[in-house]
Amino acid sequence: MALFRDPDAERRLTPLAERMRPRTLSEVEGQPEAVEVLRELTSRARLPSLILWGPPGCGKTTIARLLASDKYYFEPMSAVLAGVKDVRAAVEAAKLRRERDGQGTLLFLDEIHRFNKAQQDVLLPHVESGTLVLAGATTENPSFEVIGPLLSRCRVIVLRALEAAEIEALLWRALTDERGLALPRAAAEDEAIKQIAQLAAGDARFALNTLEVCAGLIDSGRGGSVTRPAEGIDDDGGRVTDPPLPVINSDVLKRALAGRSLLYDKTGEEHYNAISALHKSLRGSDPDAGLYWMARMLEGGEDPKYVVRRLIRFASEDIGLADPWALVHAIAAKDAVEFNGWPECNVALAQLCVYLACAPKSNAMYTAYGAAKALVKQHGALPAPLNIRNAPTQLMKDLNYGQDYKYAHNFEGGFVADNYWPDALAAQPPRVMHLTGRGTEKQLLERLRRWWGGKYEDESQ
Repeated sequence: MALFRDPDAERRLTPLAERMRPRTLSEVEGQPEAVEVLRELTSRARLPSLILWGPPGCGKTTIARLLASDKYYFEPMSAVLAGVKDVRAAVEAAKLRRERDGQGTLLFLDEIHRFNKAQQDVLLPHVESGTLVLAGATTENPSFEVIGPLLSRCRVIVLRALEAAEIEALLWRALTDERGLALPRAAAEDEAIKQIAQLAAGDARFALNTLEVCAGLIDSGRGGSVTRPAEGIDDDGGRVTDPPLPVINSDVLKRALAGRSLLYDKTGEEHYNAISALHKSLRGSDPDAGLYWMARMLEGGEDPKYVVRRLIRFASEDIGLADPWALVHAIAAKDAVEFNGWPECNVALAQLCVYLACAPKSNAMYTAYGAAKALVKQHGALPAPLNIRNAPTQLMKDLNYGQDYKYAHNFEGGFVADNYWPDALAAQPPRVMHLTGRGTEKQLLERLRRWWGGKYEDESQ
């Protein structure tokens, strides 16, 4: 039995995600704030140029189509495939259309961040003159990916990833709607729909495509079975039971996914969001959250060498001398990554992640280097004082290099107070390092106080 009640060829050849596109702004799911702004913009005499910024499957293309409506000619273009020649051809067609029909043109430039500066410059005069209304779509932060002059002429509309509950609603609608699969609700189990919504990670297109693949599997007889078969009465008055209807369940979903990995962009916005979340979770001493974000990255295909490089940086930037072993553990994990490779190195990375999260925190080394760098920029290349200059030649000795140098090992405890600063700073030696007194830094602070007295008495505990 065919599950599609309407076997119309055109509908079968059109992807489900395309068939289920919202027909009005009111039908756009999960973007109430953006829709409110767009309603106000479409009420104007002329639509301004826009940058639609959001993750995959949040509705950027759909919104651009709806904005064009009957008012503008919709000219779709992909920055991956198109170039300057295509833009110029679109501009000429837009001019002709405006002169001949009085109709404006909305140029939808998908993945606008793929255009380089020179290509984006070509758009600028035509957006400024009104020949084109630009609707650029991007998954990347437009502050970094769209040139300033073009960005200043566009309204940025921020779209968010859909919530799981919103995607569930879309899936049930697509399952039963005549535009969609036109199946009975019993053709899918609640748990399978929830799993698709969770795996989609906010991407409605992925969710609908997955549902369509599942429907194809059960339509070909490879699905599970509905637990309650249809019953009826035959012509002789006997009770008959139809064969169980196939159903979309977890087993069907596993076959449909066929090992697909998590949504994760290794070079884009999601990449930087995930590494930032990992870093801040460890800084906040939350090992569970740290493990979650690290797993998100690694299972999404991130190079473990990149992850361990970031954790090595963290060991010095956020822990430092509060626990000097943190850096040792980080380097050891780096060796494990290089020696074992992926996935055998995953537990070593997990061990490092937990160690860093649980270690005492200090950014003293990070701020100390920043202060020293600022001091160098402020005063330039000040000469070293004569007493701590090396004097390998007689000429240097004659010039008083190394004169009056106090060799620390000749003094009790291996310490002697002396001047180690350029003469211009020696009168009031600057402070660049401020230890926190946490972890091992407490011992170091006590030692410095014994050596230098009150110089370190103002350090925080």
